[in-house]
Amino acid sequence: MARPATHIWRLLKWGRTLARHGALRGIERDPNTPAPVKRLARIARFGTVQPKEPDYAGAFRDIGPAAIKLGQTLATRPDLVGEDAVRNLLTLQDDLPPVSFDKIRASIEASFEQPLENLYSEFDPVPVGAASIAQVHRAITTDGRQVAVKVLRPGVREQFARDIETYEWAAAHVEAMGGEAMRLRPRLVIANFKRWTNRELDLRREAASASELAEHMVGTEGYEVPGIDWDRTNGRVMTVDWIDGIKISNTEAIRAAGHDTAELANRLVLAFLKQAIASGFFHADMHQGNLFVKADGTIAAIDFGIMGRIDRRARMWLAEILYGLTTGNYRRVAEIHFEAQYVPSYHNVDEFATALRAVGEPMRGKPVSELSVGQMLDGLFAITRDFDMQTQPHLLLLQKTMVMVEGIATQLNPSINMWDTSAPYVRSWIRDELGPEAAIADRIREDTETLLRIPELVRRIEDRFPAKGGAPEPPPLPKVELMWERRRRKARSRGVLGYVVAAGAGGLAAWAAMLQGLIG
Repeated sequence: MARPATHIWRLLKWGRTLARHGALRGIERDPNTPAPVKRLARIARFGTVQPKEPDYAGAFRDIGPAAIKLGQTLATRPDLVGEDAVRNLLTLQDDLPPVSFDKIRASIEASFEQPLENLYSEFDPVPVGAASIAQVHRAITTDGRQVAVKVLRPGVREQFARDIETYEWAAAHVEAMGGEAMRLRPRLVIANFKRWTNRELDLRREAASASELAEHMVGTEGYEVPGIDWDRTNGRVMTVDWIDGIKISNTEAIRAAGHDTAELANRLVLAFLKQAIASGFFHADMHQGNLFVKADGTIAAIDFGIMGRIDRRARMWLAEILYGLTTGNYRRVAEIHFEAQYVPSYHNVDEFATALRAVGEPMRGKPVSELSVGQMLDGLFAITRDFDMQTQPHLLLLQKTMVMVEGIATQLNPSINMWDTSAPYVRSWIRDELGPEAAIADRIREDTETLLRIPELVRRIEDRFPAKGGAPEPPPLPKVELMWERRRRKARSRGVLGYVVAAGAGGLAAWAAMLQGLIG
């Protein structure tokens, strides 16, 4: 555990970097920023020359790998950092100079405890990609399969652990200052960030996530998750099938290859909805560098370090919220927010419905090209403060991914309407999950499960309260004071008696002095 001085030193050092990019200006000007944070920001920027336009992405890139990941997380929080900062942070690309091949070879051989040649017959020393946590090399296995090999950067786990410890320390102190900082729950934001990055730093977890997502997407035409080579995968190395395809951002090449970009956009949106709404387990890093279009038109996803998970009840609420916003049923959307306890009960449902209408109605009459999930989310964030809505960490990744998917879909098909594309799927899912047949099926399943638990419940009660045996009830036993208890009691008594004697002696001395006329 680092000392407070260490954390303050790190924060000041990072603050200097932020100041050189003009990224502290917003913190100092925000009326909700606690005074101690403003003072620290002023100290950090002292003597620096700040540019007119802040470059948040450049600042996080210069600070280091953990900051890059933190910046990408903050890009989901316009309520926390502001809309201008979010737009800038969305440009933050997770790419760094690669680690030398000698270090990569040493890391692979140390993790598998055998020479590289025993695992791969060919291994390209030049990486195809290098990010803050790992880099990827193309290789051919000893049994002739083309694969991509992802290897953690040496020392990256230790560096992340140090930086996150300081993030936790800073978040705890900021939240303890109360006010707006408490409502935004920075400690919970960092706790989720820590959990996400810890998953990314264990490549076995990423491999397991890819395998689970592939199972959920079975039967979904035109969407592929690469297979895992478990024999060549461990905590620091992951080997997956190689994907040959065109990056989904290269729309010109996709059209030249004869693919229908409008159909690709619709398929991408529906694949995301199936993951998030139907499965509750979704690829939460669906940026343009992680999606490819294969020769047959299949969309192939890679990089499963960041995954989102939503339980069934939250998915039902989410589906109703999305459908209510698309149909203009703001009253029902407001009720769901109260049922889910996203809005405290002391607020008025009708007032919240009116606030939602103010967000939704301006978009309803606009042309398709101007409708935006991102705009809707920005509007929702704007009313959270008025209704004391706390951050919902389980929805942060979903919000981020929705904006990513919309951006890619719009690039493929500028006239796509995310609402029109989503509504039929969401309507169908709601009918299947919330219709009368589903309600009856749920009731039967829950009641059956309850009945089946009754025998086990009875056995637990009998274990807790066993039946009387053949022996008679034991008689009541006298309480005996143990030696060490007696010793402690006498010690306490002597202490109290000493205070009484001292007080009495002092009182007698004062009385005698008064009789002698020494004190008046």
